[in-house]
Amino acid sequence: MTGIRGRALIAGAYEHPKRKLPDVSIGQIYADVAHGALADAGLRASDVDALYCDVTIGGLSVLSLSEYLGLQVSHVDSTDTGGSSYLAHVGHAAEAIAAGKVKVALILLAGRAASGRGRGSSPDGPPESGFERPFGGNTVGEYALAARRHMYEFGTTSAELAEIKVAASHHAQYNPNALLRKLVTVEEVLESPMVADPLHRLDSCVMTDGGGALVLVSPEVARDLDRTCVKVLGHGEAVKHSSNGAVDLTYSAAVRSGPAAFAEAGVTPSDIDYVSIYDSFTITVLLALEDLGFCEKGKGGQFVRDGRLQAPFGGLPFNTDGGGLCNNHPANRGGMTKVIEAVRQLRGEANPEVQVPNCRLALAHGNGGSLATRAGAATVILGTEDA
Repeated sequence: MTGIRGRALIAGAYEHPKRKLPDVSIGQIYADVAHGALADAGLRASDVDALYCDVTIGGLSVLSLSEYLGLQVSHVDSTDTGGSSYLAHVGHAAEAIAAGKVKVALILLAGRAASGRGRGSSPDGPPESGFERPFGGNTVGEYALAARRHMYEFGTTSAELAEIKVAASHHAQYNPNALLRKLVTVEEVLESPMVADPLHRLDSCVMTDGGGALVLVSPEVARDLDRTCVKVLGHGEAVKHSSNGAVDLTYSAAVRSGPAAFAEAGVTPSDIDYVSIYDSFTITVLLALEDLGFCEKGKGGQFVRDGRLQAPFGGLPFNTDGGGLCNNHPANRGGMTKVIEAVRQLRGEANPEVQVPNCRLALAHGNGGSLATRAGAATVILGTEDA
């Protein structure tokens, strides 16, 4: 057998229930989500032999965190590709388990974006800083460039982008932990303040504290657990560069990460019952749906109309927890929660009003960086134990 298909399983998943934690340290949030995921899996900290995290904790990242949590691990990974990091970690952990190097891997995210966070960084910034900082670019402005270009090339409308927010709010109303639980209409999205033309306030994600964690295990460990596990079937990663300014804003790195994940899983977009798509902005979702093959390039606006993304009976239910647009966006990085909600759907543990019937195959996708400059993408295909 080659690849990772079925050779690692997600046994534990936990999302911090709070969205604002002004009086809780970042270390304590990490400890809370680690404990929650391990308890969900029925495992202990002493069972963990691999730790995965990003660099937002600062210090020596995975070394500082393993010491803080008291983990005696033999395999570590601090890959950081922004919001797609945790989906990359799922693939990396599955590879390590398939290779026999790891039996129990813990993947963590924590942050205090809503309350302010400390984070170490070079005073000079990354290599591109001297070329981009002087012009005052910012995240929402860069995503607005991608949205405007898509509108110019393909006739996409603001009302079509708003359909994505409407679907997210439809799901969030049933999530007691969601930051924004108010159901909104297309008209309300379009009437919300313009932040960076053509993106409105309600086209944008929330900012929250909190975090989440996953526990991946080998099939041998899974057999001894009294827990429904979820198979990792396929994984793909890719990067997209700014091409020294000659960047094409109409596609994302998902055009490569998606096909790789589908090929390894041995399934196609038409087989997928549920999708978790990183939704930093509405345009992020629309581009990903196209690039992952759920619709033709340029047809994303038409694809999301008429409640197609709404659970339980839409053609392709997405982000049934409310996603980053309404529920949770810890550390301004949404990849972790995408995997967690996909696990819930496959276990039949999503909020009952939005549980997708007979959900057997799910896709989770993360985007990191910026659609308008450099970005990373990671895609994972997950399935039930009989998939």
